[in-house]
Amino acid sequence: MPKIPSAVVAAGGLVGGYGVARWSKRREWGGGVLAVAGGAAAWQWRQRAGGKAARALAAGYVVAFGASHPLAKKVGAWPAVLGVAGAVALASWVVADRRG
Repeated sequence: MPKIPSAVVAAGGLVGGYGVARWSKRREWGGGVLAVAGGAAAWQWRQRAGGKAARALAAGYVVAFGASHPLAKKVGAWPAVLGVAGAVALASWVVADRRG
């Protein structure tokens, strides 16, 4: 079974969480997607790059989620979510995925 890069899991959690919340009109469902994907990505980060890197990337994931809200007021919701998801994916790839 092919491994899904943690960059895809993390970015997918941000984009998917927002999409689910928006289309279902249930923020808690979107938060669930965000949390499950974040947990899966954190597990991958720890396996691939160690605990310190996993903690840093997890903090970045949470900060990116928070930063998307004020950014959305300036550029729109989808551009903000896609932008922070791209940043998280890049960080994840640089720190954890490019090694494997």
